[in-house]
Amino acid sequence: MTLTGATGRTQTIGAALAGLGMAVAVGTALGFQHLGGYIPCKLCFEQRIPHYIGIPVMALALVSSLLKLPPVITRGLLAIGAGLMIWSTYLGANHSGVEWGFWPGPTDCGAIPPSDRAGSLLDQLNMVIPPSCDEAAGRFLGLSFAGWNTVASLGIGAIAAIAAFRKA
Repeated sequence: MTLTGATGRTQTIGAALAGLGMAVAVGTALGFQHLGGYIPCKLCFEQRIPHYIGIPVMALALVSSLLKLPPVITRGLLAIGAGLMIWSTYLGANHSGVEWGFWPGPTDCGAIPPSDRAGSLLDQLNMVIPPSCDEAAGRFLGLSFAGWNTVASLGIGAIAAIAAFRKA
């Protein structure tokens, strides 16, 4: 099946589900950060990028499908969304591997440059120190936030890929 086939209900539902899934995934991360008080590390922030890009892409795919624009547009946008979730799956799996000690993380994760340590006592008290990338903030059913992002991204990516390449 090529990206030029007709679009239909599968593409509309796929775009809506993928966009909603991305919004829920990044919304959950933002909720844990702003409501739960969890401070994200450098790799946590990086994992959000594909979702931030993917949400508007899936919104465009949904609009394209609803307006019956040429199928190549809708299917192409869905394929881009699937690719973004493959990227997100990689980022989540990489971060999980760092947390489990399978490979080292970035050397600047959680580190504070010496120039930032200077200043008054009040400046030092107000400075938020990000956590290290190799320490999971917590685990639920054996997976950290990065692990759950891997699972969610894999599922969302599958939905987008099926919608992109399935016959209408």
